[in-house]
Amino acid sequence: MTATSFNPIQPQQNAITSTNQPLALKQGQVFHGTIKQLYPDQMAEIQVGNQKFIAKLEVPLKAGDAHFFQVTGTNPQTELKVVTGPMMQASTPNQQINQLLESMNLPKSTEMQQLLGHFMKAQLPISKDQLLQAEIWLKALPEGMSKVDALQTIQKMIELKMPMTNDVFHALMNGQKTSGMTTLMDNFAQLLAKDVTLSAQLRQNLMQQVQVIAKPFEVETGGVILARVLQSLTNSAAMMSEKMQALSILKESGILPQQATLQNWSNIKEAKAFQPMQQAGQVIQTIVATKPENASQLVEQLKTWLGNQQLLTNEQKQQINQLMDRFNQIPVTKQTLDVFAKQMQDQLLKAFAQNTADRLFTQDAHALSVKDHLLSLFRQESNSPFQNEVLMRNLVKNSIDSTQPFIQQTLTQADALVQNSMDSKAMEHALKTVLKNLGISYEATLGNKSADLQMIAHQLKPQLHTLLQETNTTPQMKEAAEMLMTRMNGMQLSSGENGHQHQLIMQVPLEFFGKKMDATLQWNGRMKDDGKIDANYARVLFYLQMASMQETVIDMQVQNRVVTVTVFNEHSDIQPLAEPLKTALKIGLAEKNYQLSGVFIKQFDKGQTAKVSPVVEQQEEHSGVDIRV
Repeated sequence: MTATSFNPIQPQQNAITSTNQPLALKQGQVFHGTIKQLYPDQMAEIQVGNQKFIAKLEVPLKAGDAHFFQVTGTNPQTELKVVTGPMMQASTPNQQINQLLESMNLPKSTEMQQLLGHFMKAQLPISKDQLLQAEIWLKALPEGMSKVDALQTIQKMIELKMPMTNDVFHALMNGQKTSGMTTLMDNFAQLLAKDVTLSAQLRQNLMQQVQVIAKPFEVETGGVILARVLQSLTNSAAMMSEKMQALSILKESGILPQQATLQNWSNIKEAKAFQPMQQAGQVIQTIVATKPENASQLVEQLKTWLGNQQLLTNEQKQQINQLMDRFNQIPVTKQTLDVFAKQMQDQLLKAFAQNTADRLFTQDAHALSVKDHLLSLFRQESNSPFQNEVLMRNLVKNSIDSTQPFIQQTLTQADALVQNSMDSKAMEHALKTVLKNLGISYEATLGNKSADLQMIAHQLKPQLHTLLQETNTTPQMKEAAEMLMTRMNGMQLSSGENGHQHQLIMQVPLEFFGKKMDATLQWNGRMKDDGKIDANYARVLFYLQMASMQETVIDMQVQNRVVTVTVFNEHSDIQPLAEPLKTALKIGLAEKNYQLSGVFIKQFDKGQTAKVSPVVEQQEEHSGVDIRV
């Protein structure tokens, strides 16, 4: 099977069959409807799609007849004219389409006939201008794009009342693809590396961001290196050469100031009163800023912070509590507070450094990682998580470039540790990291007062906007940037709400330790009355393009918190590989209050993609709309 795009999980509801609004027609539109039942005074029930409405007939029509109707007026009431004769035993859909082509003076091309046949079946209103534009698109489809996908895209544009523009059409077409994102990124990176026309700053920013997306675990590798060099600096038994190499790499990476020495590198930062106690460094500053007469309240604050800290072990918390109890038993002076602050700093430095390996992909209640706490304990500047990530990447880069044996050994150990830590949390982290740095929906975050504008500015999509505005951009570079933009815009346009239904589509180019893959997630669920996602029902498809297993589709259905998983793959010998993983999946789902019904391994139907049914059945809606025919 070769699937270039996915089928919708939840078939799009026609604009005329929406459960939230009555039939709304515009002048010039054409649609196919059926007379369902006749009533006295020339009234009739007409069905269009799944919606029925009452219409007033000016000419006698038969119940059961199906016609093409065209809207000729909308004010003060909607007026329709019959464009084709009734669908009877002696006539065919093609005959009705030919009548429509003659009546509306439309081109009798194969593409136009395909369009009318598609919208006749969908029973969706479409105007003559829209038909003519759609015909142009069908005639000029790029290589690799099928007419079936194009027809579904055009239908979605009509349903959601999107502008009938080339940008929207190509964005939606590209947004439906389940592969190729990695290829687009590679092509863009290669052109960027050779480009000499862009401004040096923009080119550097783009190259850094491409690198960040290609290495989603680089920050964690930096975190492990940071922990190892800090352990060397705080270990009295460590060799002096190791300590000097550790100090040097931290200074080169901008983590420590150039004037730092082995004696003063961990000096406590200048105290700032009245600050929240979140980062470990703020805990130390609070101790230094406290007046002796407020020592008892300080200890209570420290115990509360320690009790809520999820990145420390119970044994470490017990040791720190013992330190606080000893402090509580001595007379409190400014000098004893300073000594206590230094002892607390040393304890926290050692504890967080020790925990880095076991908590690589864990954050506390304030979304802070182990490395964030470590950096806060000795850096003079207070950094945002984004700035800390930049420092970690600098640390990895300088470690790779270093010729010092201790640093090279530390880098090798850090790489191995991160590779051996691959689990579900690591995969979740990788997806979030790549999506965040792509910046697919960065526009939506700009209005958020708490948004990190510095982080947003460095995301790939806003930088692509900047690149496309450059007047000296080469045609090849502009085309590569536009293709990336089109793919990301397509994901946005393909995601959205339809009543209580909500669909989300994400395609992520992933690279794990030299192995590249495209991962596409298509999620469909329903919203509760309070606007929150209903976690009891959902449908999730994962489309994966992997080097060893090639194309793989995972179809996960959730009905009343009962989960069924079906894996589609061409390889028939993956069943034994899946068996050991089922128990772990069952346990993991149970921890989230879900029940695993079963895991099924299937091969693709030849020439077909995995077909899925609607998540929630839609019921027919009736509305009383008088239409004059």
